[in-house]
Amino acid sequence: MLASVHDADDALQETMVRAWKALPGFRGRSSLRTWLYRIATNVCLDALGRRPKRVLPIDYGPPTAPGKSESEKSLPEGMWIEPYPDEALEVADGASAPDALYERREALELAFIAALQHLSPRQRAALILRDVLAFSAKETADSLDTTVPSVNGALRRARVAVKKGLPERSQQATLRTLGDRRLSEIVERFADAFEHGDIDTILSMLADDATFAMPPYPQWCRGREAIAGSWLMPGGPPPRLRYVAARANGQVALGIYLIDVEGRAYLPLALDVLTLREDQIVDVTAFRTPAVFPRFRLRERLPV
Repeated sequence: MLASVHDADDALQETMVRAWKALPGFRGRSSLRTWLYRIATNVCLDALGRRPKRVLPIDYGPPTAPGKSESEKSLPEGMWIEPYPDEALEVADGASAPDALYERREALELAFIAALQHLSPRQRAALILRDVLAFSAKETADSLDTTVPSVNGALRRARVAVKKGLPERSQQATLRTLGDRRLSEIVERFADAFEHGDIDTILSMLADDATFAMPPYPQWCRGREAIAGSWLMPGGPPPRLRYVAARANGQVALGIYLIDVEGRAYLPLALDVLTLREDQIVDVTAFRTPAVFPRFRLRERLPV
């Protein structure tokens, strides 16, 4: 709903405070679950009313032209979508996970979260309550303090708008087709290429129309030529970088570590979230926010 794990933490705290204060007035006319989600929904709607929507760089502006240098100026972190750890919703069981986890992971994918941000807050709430949490139309109407016809209308508009922003195939469908073994091979080859500075292998793994972005920097690029000249490419002699596998937004991710100046340890640099099309990488979103590493159970330093 909020596209930010930090904002979600704040919203959860506020939901619990409001629920505690309102508990004496709870009469059981709805389930406790529905009652709590109504409070949580209103907390989220209030939060969205106080700040602009979060986006990814690809939704912020046009791509950087090939050969044009990227600016070193970053923008406030509060305007960008944040990565979300699979383990926080207990969906980190790999491509062979049960169907229930498969569906929950689809609702975490970066493309879906980004598409949600283009909806009005109430459309966003209606879509999440109905299609992600499987609330009935009546429960959703109660949560939004409106009517069933109003919810159904908002839901129709939300579904049409979100569908325009999604790829033809979800990441979950792609990952299931590849299987855990093939997926591990792709991740290991990608990480190995970066650690050894093998740019030819890196570029060969990218789709022709691949994109790369690095929030909180607003620039992004599309295509192998543009990516070849971007910040994604490793610089300096090996072994400058270390890569550790992770999971974020129901997708493949890698924690990136950079050796410190004195060469005594590798320190967190960025979290790369990969989007695949068949066995090619079609998008790399490198979240240059090392503070998120503990949430993904990534160590704060690695030995040399």
